[in-house]
Amino acid sequence: MRKGLGNLLLRVANVNPRSVNTHSDRVLYRSIGMFILLYFVYATVGGAAFIDASSGYTHPWYQWLVGPLVATGVVAYDRAVVGRVTVSYERLESADPRHLLRKPTAGLYLGRLGLALLFAIVITEPLMLSRYRGEIDAHLARVHSAQISDLDASGAVAGYTARLAELRRENTADDAAVRRISDRAAEKREDARLMYRQALDDSAGNGVTRSPGCPSGGYCHNLVRQSRSLGDQAAALDQQAADLQRDQREARAARAAEQARLAEVITTQRAENAEVVRGDSGFGARTAAMWFLIRSDVWGVGVFYLGIALLLVALDCAAIGLKLVSRGNAYERSEARAARLREHEASLLHEREIHDARTYGDATAKVIADGIEAASHDSRLTSAATDRARHVLHEAVVVDPAHIEHPIPRHRLNV
Repeated sequence: MRKGLGNLLLRVANVNPRSVNTHSDRVLYRSIGMFILLYFVYATVGGAAFIDASSGYTHPWYQWLVGPLVATGVVAYDRAVVGRVTVSYERLESADPRHLLRKPTAGLYLGRLGLALLFAIVITEPLMLSRYRGEIDAHLARVHSAQISDLDASGAVAGYTARLAELRRENTADDAAVRRISDRAAEKREDARLMYRQALDDSAGNGVTRSPGCPSGGYCHNLVRQSRSLGDQAAALDQQAADLQRDQREARAARAAEQARLAEVITTQRAENAEVVRGDSGFGARTAAMWFLIRSDVWGVGVFYLGIALLLVALDCAAIGLKLVSRGNAYERSEARAARLREHEASLLHEREIHDARTYGDATAKVIADGIEAASHDSRLTSAATDRARHVLHEAVVVDPAHIEHPIPRHRLNV
């Protein structure tokens, strides 16, 4: 019995090493075994990458438990398909090689192709997402920034911001009202100082009258009076501004409290929006980002991505593809001959058993019939003897009436 790596690969391919007699078949099935081993490694890593991507790249410890389980399941399917020989059990007595194998079942290979495409999505995609993780994170950062801006402009934050702006406008309007009064007071105060300076100049002889002094009723005196009147008006305006500020104090306090509450609510809402948006970084979002990168850079990212994806899909289907194209090789014919021989022997043996059972049944039936016939003859003999005994008894017991009328003499009875 052959041992070593070659025999191990044949066992992995799920073929009978005793029936692999040609060099081409050994190369073929050892290659299939190698592809199955490579696919086991690929499926293990891909399954672990899928669990890692599903958990947000937190590297959970159980990812290396799920990967081998997935790989084992797919490898078991491949081994079942590779090791299966479609033997034809029709016309078992025929030695024509065309009658050894049945036509391949399309559903089996179509199912494996569908499984390959499914695993290309479930396993190949996480591997590619890990390969382009940096580019995907950068694209997602831009997308998330745009989404946060849209939420701030159209969501609840927009309403809070509009109300905050309205409160600020009300504060600005109140400040403007006070400022207008204060500005008027400042203007009157400035006019009062200007008139007072003019009065001083006029009293010194440098003014309009060119005469020193400030007699009552004169130009200088009138300037002083106007200056004092403007000062009084400015003081009144200052008091009016102070009264207005006092009246606005309660409304300002309410608006300040509402502004503080709105600022806190806006901060909280923005934090929640950012958390929700950044949470949209799962498998679907990263896949969409990957396809965006492919569309935006077809001859760079796109070609490389599709090339690796097709290579991994080819690795996925390599074992089944080799099995399909090698149908009818020496190994399958050898296995088919052995299987047909065993089936033919079993059929002949079954036919012989049926013939023996029929013969035994016929013999048993004949024996039973003979026994029944013999028993029927015995019953007729018994019936005849019974009739004879009954006749003898009748003659011995039944008395003739003639003898009763003429009794038998006593001396005859004593004889």
